Amino acid sequence: MLSGDQDLADEPKPNDLQEPLLTHSSKAVTPYAECSIFSRLTFTWLTPLISIGHKKPLDLDDIPELSGLDSAKGSFPILRNKLATSDRLASDKLTTFNLVTALIHTTWMDILVTAILAVLYTLASYVGPYLIDAFVQFLNGSRDSKFEGYLFVFIFFLAKVVESVSQRHWFFKLQQGGIRARAALVAMIYQKGLTISSQSKVGQSGGEITNLIAIDAERIGDFGWYIHDPWLVILQVGIAFVILYLNLGFASLAALVAIGIVMLTNIPLGRLQEKFQDELMKSKDNRMVKTSEILRNMKILKLQGWEMKFLSKIFELRSVETKWLKSLLCTSTTIISIFWVAPSFIAAVTFATCMILRVTLESGKILSAIATFKIIQQPIYNLPDTISMIAQTKVSLDRITTYLNLKDLDSGLVQTSPRGSSDVAVEIINGSFSWDVSFCNLSLKDINIKVFHGMKVAVCGTVGSGKSSLLSCILGEVSKVSGSVKVTGTKAYVAQSPWIQSGKIEENILFGEDMDRARYEKVLEACALKKDLEILPFGDQTVIGERGINLSGGQKQRLQIARALYQDADIYLLNDAHTGSHLFKECVLGFLASKTVIYVTHQVEFLPVADLVLVLKGGRIKQAGKYNDILDSGSDFMELVGAHKEALSIIDSINTNFESENTKVIEKERDEVKSDDTKVTKGQIVQKEEREKGSVGFSIYWKYITSAYGGALVPCILLAAIVFELLQVASNYWLAWASPVSQDVAPPVGGTTLITVYVSLAFGSTLCVFVRAMCLTTAGYKTANLLFNKMHLCIFRAPMSFFDATPSGRILNRASTDQSAVDLTIPNAVGVFAFAVVQLLAVIAMMSQISWQVFLVFIPVIAICIWLQHYYISSARELARLVGVCKAPIIQHFSETVSGLTTIRSFHQEQRFQETNMKLTDGYSRPKFHSAGAIEWLSFRVEFLSSVIFAFFLVFLLVVPNETIDPSIAGLAVTYGLNLNILQASVIWKLCNMENSIISVERILQYASIPSEAPLVVKTCRPNDLWPSDGKVDIHDLQVRYAPHMPLVLRGITCSFHGGTKTGIVGRTGSGKSTLIQTLFRIVEPTGGDIFIDGINISAIGLHDLRSRLSIIPQDPTLFQGSVRSNLDPLEQYTDEQIWEALDQCQLGDEVRKKEGKLDSAVNENGENWSMGQRQLACLGRVLLKKCKILVLDEATASVDTSTDHTIQQTLGVHFSDSTVITIAHRITSVLNGDMVLLLEQGLVEEFDSPLKLLENKSTSFAKLVAEYRGRSSSSYDSTF
Repeated sequence: MLSGDQDLADEPKPNDLQEPLLTHSSKAVTPYAECSIFSRLTFTWLTPLISIGHKKPLDLDDIPELSGLDSAKGSFPILRNKLATSDRLASDKLTTFNLVTALIHTTWMDILVTAILAVLYTLASYVGPYLIDAFVQFLNGSRDSKFEGYLFVFIFFLAKVVESVSQRHWFFKLQQGGIRARAALVAMIYQKGLTISSQSKVGQSGGEITNLIAIDAERIGDFGWYIHDPWLVILQVGIAFVILYLNLGFASLAALVAIGIVMLTNIPLGRLQEKFQDELMKSKDNRMVKTSEILRNMKILKLQGWEMKFLSKIFELRSVETKWLKSLLCTSTTIISIFWVAPSFIAAVTFATCMILRVTLESGKILSAIATFKIIQQPIYNLPDTISMIAQTKVSLDRITTYLNLKDLDSGLVQTSPRGSSDVAVEIINGSFSWDVSFCNLSLKDINIKVFHGMKVAVCGTVGSGKSSLLSCILGEVSKVSGSVKVTGTKAYVAQSPWIQSGKIEENILFGEDMDRARYEKVLEACALKKDLEILPFGDQTVIGERGINLSGGQKQRLQIARALYQDADIYLLNDAHTGSHLFKECVLGFLASKTVIYVTHQVEFLPVADLVLVLKGGRIKQAGKYNDILDSGSDFMELVGAHKEALSIIDSINTNFESENTKVIEKERDEVKSDDTKVTKGQIVQKEEREKGSVGFSIYWKYITSAYGGALVPCILLAAIVFELLQVASNYWLAWASPVSQDVAPPVGGTTLITVYVSLAFGSTLCVFVRAMCLTTAGYKTANLLFNKMHLCIFRAPMSFFDATPSGRILNRASTDQSAVDLTIPNAVGVFAFAVVQLLAVIAMMSQISWQVFLVFIPVIAICIWLQHYYISSARELARLVGVCKAPIIQHFSETVSGLTTIRSFHQEQRFQETNMKLTDGYSRPKFHSAGAIEWLSFRVEFLSSVIFAFFLVFLLVVPNETIDPSIAGLAVTYGLNLNILQASVIWKLCNMENSIISVERILQYASIPSEAPLVVKTCRPNDLWPSDGKVDIHDLQVRYAPHMPLVLRGITCSFHGGTKTGIVGRTGSGKSTLIQTLFRIVEPTGGDIFIDGINISAIGLHDLRSRLSIIPQDPTLFQGSVRSNLDPLEQYTDEQIWEALDQCQLGDEVRKKEGKLDSAVNENGENWSMGQRQLACLGRVLLKKCKILVLDEATASVDTSTDHTIQQTLGVHFSDSTVITIAHRITSVLNGDMVLLLEQGLVEEFDSPLKLLENKSTSFAKLVAEYRGRSSSSYDSTF
């Protein structure tokens, strides 16, 4: 097995999930953990990583491990313990305040250090504005003391360096704290997911829970940026007020009032923003829940031709979301506009007050005031973001708190004793159980059973009688209303719907246990997996796709039985694992001979061998005892067995009673059949997630900015930004020029003119800001919607092979995280970069106008900065991409855990899964941590160089003769120069930020160019409305392979199904049965040959024209979240009367009438509030409504008992008597009544004739199959084995 990190590097998905969390002693720990003070101060510890990234694209393997608290393993226990104590104190539910306190406790050191750094930065940043008046007076004076001049330069330079170092470390430590908080929260949410009760889980869909990790925990981690802003604003405004007071006296109070007004306007807008943010998150949740459900069931949607209807549902949900998005963006735009204008507004109010109070306005004082306003501008700019972020974070914290407050599974439901402490394996005394205690409708009533060690207990009953609930109450998954459940020893569980993890087959079988090669081989033998492994390209090292997508139904079932067998538990619970006789004999009666086995089954032939048979009806045990004892004692059991005997009598009517030796020969022959149906590949089916390498192409930016209105708004945005900056510079230039340098110089213009011109210029810039903000918001909003629609249309039109090879986590990541970035982050990122460039150019122009010599330093320094940026960007880009790629495995692992929760808990594997989750979380935190450091590495160097330029500029001002420059204008240049380091670093920083966030657009565009399936409708070749009228299917030399590099699965099939005939298709797993059906629906396109239906070549017509005229009851019965009506008639084509009629025909009418909402009664996610059999009947209801001429049953009665199967067959017989019915047989009896049997073998037709003719010749494979079935069904196994 690979080390955990090697695995993540090779393939960013949780394949080595079974491996416990390693300490990775072999892996380098980040140099940050043990570097020198100088290295830490200057971020030199990152240079080796950035140098590797410059030489080659970084992989996860190149990024060192995190140490101590930075890893999930370090931070999670602190959060968990703090929450545990705070929870106890409250003795009630956990509150948001408790959660916030615990998070602060987890990151208190980072918070304290950053607070100190923030104060240091604030003090250093005000040195410039404080000294500027004195510096202007010095330039204006005699300049006798050269020492004084150079002291000014030294103080300015030192303040800039202190400001830079403190800000860089402040930002880095904030992100470090955010990463810790996020890792601890994800681990906390995941742990909750492992302990949540089944009842609570019903109210929380997988999509909603996934959003908690994908979006909410992420947002709380990002909140670190803003954590100090609320109190820092007060400090900054306070210091600003002191400096203004020293310069302007009481007029500075007006500035304070103006600042207050600006901040107060924000309160109502902030509240609105919180409301819109909350609604936006709810609507996003709804969309993600639906998207997740659709991706899980895409195959069903394509078979039924419903995908475009469900796409329109996604678009409807998105339109609700965009309504809130638009409101949120408009509010944000208003707030941002107010704050861009704030400095000019504050300055105008202050200077006007000075005029009224007759305070002399000298240029030095004005410049000091302007420099102060420029510094206040930053916290005031950030304030709307801070308020918006506080609102968003509050929403996220509330959502996580609500989730953490959900009820946990009660660990006291089952009393567990260690192995060997009692003879009784399972005992239930007077047990009553309910899935939903609040409604008090009992799922199981008055249950009394006692099972001794080594007993085999069969559980049978009709659909919905409570069989699965009985196993669940032994597992402790159902709430106990009364009674007691005692279990002695360990349990292993096999679910009704196979739950397979993404990862290697070997890992799925071992499931956390150590490899015992002898036992492993025995398990493979018992579960008949050896043959399957021979045909798979990498044997047991084959990587299984999400939900076992690249395995057939039978293989998934055998694999999960193997997982249970390998565990060596004491008690085995098998929930209707559809097993053949070989598996039953080898596993239950052979391998588990000494174990306690409780198995739910619909196969009556498996009952005689049981030591105890329990017959359930309506949640009660109606009969219990040995098979022969209860056979004559009640009608319920007779009903099940009677239907089975009737099925067998069909075989008996044809004399095919073979000797049992014969059966054994056949068993052996069947097992030796090689199969090609499994999608054999030269490479693994689930490939490493595509990650672009190298720079983000210009084409991505171009596509992004020209998406909305062909890019028409871009020139408007740029023009508005340039005019705004020109007006800002002009207004400040005007103030510096029009005010006197000192009191003894006459001002060039009057005070009123000075203020009037300034206010006019400020008003012009206000207008520009508003135009710019509106254009940017409109363009961003429009682009986000266009990209969303384009990507979703491409995903829904993608062929099924795309979904087979792409874990849904990857698609969901793009639909949630990347789409969120496009909705909210990217327009801003692109906009602020453009504005920062304009501002930087303005400062450079200003400085060079005063002293052109500054270019002598400026040009080489800028060259070095560009080289540094180039040196750094390749690492930063790959780190950002790795962050994107490493997030999907966390989400995928989480959604996989939610769906396999019962299995994980029954095997007591919660700890291992939590450790895997932490390992994946650290795999995501590592690139994020080093990405945060890398940006500061660059910013520190660029800012230092900017400070050097600034120092040289000041020296030039000291060196040039007095007369050549105007001290006021020189002072203005210095005022702008004070911002140079911040601006230059912010341009580089914003460029990197834009590059990093535009990767979301790149990832969305990847999925907006997936090759599409064949057209839905071919206008030139549309069948008439009555097609197919006869239902004849002709197959000519059909050849099919799943991909160009794979072998043929169907190798030249030729046969005809005549209209109105009933044909059964039989053959071993992997013989090509399912592939033939998929080709009929064109889920897979033929490689060669043709299929004709009523003379029309199906490859010539549109997919919707084909699929909407065929009906299928698929192997896995699927219901969607919604109502009974929307499940039976998603396209809304039928009346209520027709739907009721179909429900009655499929035996569900009475069940639905009992429900409160009738046709509108709710169906939960995956139809979890319906039993498996009821879901199967609902799928039958769909085809009864559709009444097509061709019906395909894909092992359609696999989830129902023999009696219900009999009912279904009768219903189909009545309602589809003149239709062509093609059945992939699960029970041999279901094809005996048919007209024809098609037996496939390795993708070829081995036999095709009527069942009677095939049975007459006892040497046919079909006759041998029937004989084998008859042999094992005759009565007890004792005579057969």
